[in-house]
Amino acid sequence: MPDDREHGPLDVTTAPPRGAATWDARAGAGAPPDDEGALPPRTQRAALVRRRGATHATAVAELAEETAIALEFNGIAGAVMLATPADLEDFAVGFALTEGIVERASEIYAVEPRVSARGLTLEIDLAAEAFQRMKARRRVLAGRTGCGLCGIDSLEQAIRPLPPRFGRGRTVHAAAFARALRALGPLQPLHAATGASHAVAFCDVNGEVVLLREDVGRHNALDKLVGALARSRTDAENGFILVTSRASTEMVQKAAMARATILVAASAPTAAATRIAAEAGLTLAGFARGDDFNLYAHPERVLA
Repeated sequence: MPDDREHGPLDVTTAPPRGAATWDARAGAGAPPDDEGALPPRTQRAALVRRRGATHATAVAELAEETAIALEFNGIAGAVMLATPADLEDFAVGFALTEGIVERASEIYAVEPRVSARGLTLEIDLAAEAFQRMKARRRVLAGRTGCGLCGIDSLEQAIRPLPPRFGRGRTVHAAAFARALRALGPLQPLHAATGASHAVAFCDVNGEVVLLREDVGRHNALDKLVGALARSRTDAENGFILVTSRASTEMVQKAAMARATILVAASAPTAAATRIAAEAGLTLAGFARGDDFNLYAHPERVLA
């Protein structure tokens, strides 16, 4: 496919996000745009029977939606993920970056969602060089919300090479983690409504939440955050990434691909994730609850 398209590269700073599972400190809580069209809703209402001790009653609950989202790169199938149908441009850009399909967001010319009865397709228009790179190391993923490695082609792809660490990153005082954790609650409307989503936030060195994305899958939420960082030209080294989940191998790999230097998880890391963080130069904190946390790799960036 030729590289000299008339429409040029995607404007990563102004292209609006779709959906509302979003927080951007510079713009306030996200709201669905007027052009959302026929995109599936983020939640569905369902009847239930609620039991409390010996009593029961009928009620209606808000349930998080899981939608099959196919990512196609220049017409070639790249992945199918079950995800929250929101922040789709962020998702496409972030997935392409964290999977090494593109090296920078400017290699993506356009992201067009297409709705069908079976789900969503994100048609992603890549620069020729990125498309050739994708074909050389193609991964066809059948992604579940809890699994970021489903469908990889070989064992070598499970633990993939990560980019070299060029910068040392900023140091952060421990109190910044607690401040960010306290701020998360009101910024998670999907979780407040359903109790079934993960959040991933980018926070500055003072613990202020700058960007936040929610999704039923923690890997998807991180991809959406990475896409939002790239589209807003926010340097991940100027703060830390906070996740409301455990720190799995895939989460550490994706954070490293985004050139983050600090990853903070509300739950535990895995042993493999800890080893990869140490090798990648990533500070890894886990069991972050209130003022308490554990440091598993590169503790030197966290000050008392």
